[in-house]
Amino acid sequence: MLVDPTNHGVIEEDVFEVIAPSIPGYGFSEMPHKKGFDQIAAAQVCLKLMERLGFEKYYIQGGDWGSLITRIMAILNPSVITGLHINMPSAENDGLEYWLRVAVGSVFPSLVGVKPEEYDRVYPFGSKFLDLLQETGYMHIQATKPDTVGFALTDSPVGLAAYILEKFSIWTNPANRDLADGGLEKYYTKDELLTSVMIYWLTGTVTSSMRFYKECFAGRAMETLSMTVTVPTGMATFPHELGHVPEAWCRSSHPNLIHYTLMPDGGHFAAFEKPALLAEDIRTFVKKVEGLNSPKH
Repeated sequence: MLVDPTNHGVIEEDVFEVIAPSIPGYGFSEMPHKKGFDQIAAAQVCLKLMERLGFEKYYIQGGDWGSLITRIMAILNPSVITGLHINMPSAENDGLEYWLRVAVGSVFPSLVGVKPEEYDRVYPFGSKFLDLLQETGYMHIQATKPDTVGFALTDSPVGLAAYILEKFSIWTNPANRDLADGGLEKYYTKDELLTSVMIYWLTGTVTSSMRFYKECFAGRAMETLSMTVTVPTGMATFPHELGHVPEAWCRSSHPNLIHYTLMPDGGHFAAFEKPALLAEDIRTFVKKVEGLNSPKH
């Protein structure tokens, strides 16, 4: 939709050249051979990749780990980043200021910048937090003992499929948790889902992909959430994402936030589930940035 817009009803001038790197240890890229390969290291690899490909300035976009990696790229070398677009905004949430905002916002949302249309995505905070706990058990084990579950899944294709497809079910829409079939084929085809599973199975990279979580919390990657991103930034938030960060809360670490979209539908796997919505939002963001950079008459 970005590289071939005319076949998707978009004008020819909106053509993008897309570089889609695979994170080392995930499917198509060789797994790291040393400890310490975290999201900061991945960002450095991506910056070096773009330099070797000959790109002097470019836009970056990411969701999930990609949102953290691209954000770090913009922190490490903002001079080469024309704009940053992410579809899983995050914010530092371990300080007193954050929890005060959460508490005050539950009663007086406007005082902490929570818009009326955002309120139901943040509150009631207690139930939202319990939902998050229920869906992040995988993160605890992958961040502490990745090899334990990784070796088991490397030995069982059925186990691997169950582990991965459960995420496609619930993270696309939490209402799928109550469906006998998980609602998987409401959004994806069996072929698409099995392709995702086979990428990990055939390359034997599920264990190395899980180690990425341990490296994240063992290193300094999470500290970057408190660092300021100065490049023009755009964000798209989908209603069924694992969590929601209000626009006002994002501005403290993204002072150059020029674009923020509350999407009408979609979940965690936005590029997979709602590619048209995401592609259009990227185009809109890029046009805003290009408008900022164009000479004024």
